[in-house]
Amino acid sequence: MSAFFYWIEDLFVNVLFAPFDFFRFMESWWSSNTLNWLFMIIGFVAMVYWMGQLKTFSDNGEEDKSISSHSYL
Repeated sequence: MSAFFYWIEDLFVNVLFAPFDFFRFMESWWSSNTLNWLFMIIGFVAMVYWMGQLKTFSDNGEEDKSISSHSYL
């Protein structure tokens, strides 16, 4: 079972986080944080798209707004 957890460690450290090692040794704040800003922009665009879709469904009256709660409340 420990081999499974070592495999997970190896996957994350040596494969998935390998691009971050490249940015760590560049010693430039701007180049190191470019990836973070890219993720923030993608997240912001996704949030704006999601809010637009919620507004579309709300304006069409397709959203179920009935109040329901658990029986124990």
